[in-house]
Amino acid sequence: MSTLPTSSREWHLIARPHGWPKAEDFALREAPVTEPGEGRILVRNHYFSVDPYMRGRMNDVKSYTPPFQLDHPMEGGAVGEVIASSAEGFAVGDHVLHGLGWREYAEVPAQYATKVDASLAPLSTYLGVLGMTGLTAYAGLFDVASFKEGDAVFVSGAAGAVGSQVGQMARLKGASRVIGSAGSDDKVKLLVEEYGFDAAFNYKNGPVAEQLKQAAPDGIDVYFDNVGGDHLEAAISSLNVQGRATICGMIAQYNNTEPTPGPRNLAMVIGKRLRLQGMLVNDHKDLQPEFVRDVAGWIASGELKYNETVVEGIENGYDAFLGLLRGENTGKMIVSLTQ
Repeated sequence: MSTLPTSSREWHLIARPHGWPKAEDFALREAPVTEPGEGRILVRNHYFSVDPYMRGRMNDVKSYTPPFQLDHPMEGGAVGEVIASSAEGFAVGDHVLHGLGWREYAEVPAQYATKVDASLAPLSTYLGVLGMTGLTAYAGLFDVASFKEGDAVFVSGAAGAVGSQVGQMARLKGASRVIGSAGSDDKVKLLVEEYGFDAAFNYKNGPVAEQLKQAAPDGIDVYFDNVGGDHLEAAISSLNVQGRATICGMIAQYNNTEPTPGPRNLAMVIGKRLRLQGMLVNDHKDLQPEFVRDVAGWIASGELKYNETVVEGIENGYDAFLGLLRGENTGKMIVSLTQ
């Protein structure tokens, strides 16, 4: 297979970040590319995903997923085209979703690759609205939070890949009110004017608790937490009796170097009989067929909208990840390798 590339650039973690990640914690290195082994495929990645959970994998601590190894290529969602195959059921030209991102070319065990149809939706959507983040929103709202028609819903980080979908799904399923928080006035405008939120606020413009009470004077029934910190504390105050919260992420504290205090009003959980439940999307793969059916239909009808922030070039992978942590993305943050 003389037409195969001889080398691939890939991002390695070379030091454990302390606090905010720094450029010197990472290295873009070259690695040889060879023909795929038996039962494996060689994929030219078109896009790879950067996600908040990856910050946790940079720490050498026990967690629900193993930490990144130092001086090895990092991992994450990617979509691309098969350029060589030694696996039954995969042919050159197939498009696949897999978990070996952060690199230009990936040799992937066939059992860990899933074919996707580039004619049904752009490849990048399989990393976002039709991928892990979309399923996170769907499962977190309908399964974990037990959403029901008439619920008032508050979403933090609502202009992000997950939050923007949660708010729209709640609206489509009959929420009485949908409120979102975001980190800029432009994002607030987007939530209301494009995504159909009933109200939204810039959390940088004042105390979250005060702004939430103003936006939801009758309280909320469901809180979808992507931020933690003062957002969680504010939500606990505003949740009605028997309220439910899906704890999906806490990006506000991922780079903290000291222990983060818990909500000061946690005792309210007792009197209000609240349910606060953490979630991992991998626990909800059984919902995949239902999720794809519903979301693909909403996208086709124009009822559900999505945005992507696309950073061009593998050399900008670190910058894309740091931008994600800083909230510079609108919708899904993706690195494109298609140039």
